[in-house]
Amino acid sequence: MIFFGLTNSLAMFQAIINNIMRDLINIEKVVFFIDDILVGTDMKEGHNEVVEEVLKKTEKNYLYMKLEKYV
Repeated sequence: MIFFGLTNSLAMFQAIINNIMRDLINIEKVVFFIDDILVGTDMKEGHNEVVEEVLKKTEKNYLYMKLEKYV
């Protein structure tokens, strides 16, 4: 979803991600930096739920990730 022709397309994409994920950024330890997603939790038990919430939000907003890039 990079907007070709814009000189600030990365900044625009970052703003869109921040808007979509704002509730996770403020409450959980989730950091989004351009095309990187970092999820940190205090305990193992809640980590999978936070990751699942991130994945649900990306799918709901038609954002996709390549699994082979992250494994």
